[in-house]
Amino acid sequence: MEDSLKKFQDKGTESKMKISLEKFQNGLEQLEIPYTSQQLDQFLIFYEMLIEKNKVMNLTAITEFEDVVEKHFLDSLSLVKLVDLKRKYYLLDLGTGAGFPGIPLKIMFPEWKILLLDSLNKRVLFLREVIGELKLSDISAVHGRAEEMARKPEYREHFDLCVSRAVANLSSLSEYCIPFVKPGGKFISYKSGEVEEELDQAKKAIHVLGGTIEKVEKFTLVDTEFSRSLVQIGKKKKTPKQYPRKAGVPSKDPIK
Repeated sequence: MEDSLKKFQDKGTESKMKISLEKFQNGLEQLEIPYTSQQLDQFLIFYEMLIEKNKVMNLTAITEFEDVVEKHFLDSLSLVKLVDLKRKYYLLDLGTGAGFPGIPLKIMFPEWKILLLDSLNKRVLFLREVIGELKLSDISAVHGRAEEMARKPEYREHFDLCVSRAVANLSSLSEYCIPFVKPGGKFISYKSGEVEEELDQAKKAIHVLGGTIEKVEKFTLVDTEFSRSLVQIGKKKKTPKQYPRKAGVPSKDPIK
């Protein structure tokens, strides 16, 4: 881990990063997630790759290590508040972007099988570089639109968990995500702290798609005032064949 931090020495940020790394460790302990120095190294390598690639393509507006730790790494891992860590999951991270929450979850829970799905091929190529550099197994990054991929037999209703930090209303997100979840599985959406109105507007869509709202976990990210909600939707029955509708429709015309 010390060697990984030394990579940032020439930027005059090594000591600042050490403090942020201690914050990260404290956050992991508060989430009750055990970790190794090798896993911390993987997060540092991931951060370095993220910042380098961000110079040539737009991956994240959050670039300071402390902010990435709080708003990307720990936020991604807050999923542990709703899942049984004794289980092995087949998880889909839909609209993964720069790899959140999928990459942090894979680093900390290497036994999970994870698929990262994004509609921009440049991001997918970056994620494949990250997967290779971190030597992660049982994880792949795929380029495609949710509306099309959810109709493929190898993906439709195949996942124990579908998660998404994508910025979209919950009604649209449900139409993108619920078709991927097997009956008995769950779709968990990362949302801001105030989610009541959005939940109310999405109730019909969730019901039509075969789901039901099971739980809303509200919390504040470790050592911050950043409020968050995790919305857990259980898949009770198969999604009707007509969903998701063709590309672009779920976002333009959410189920009401």
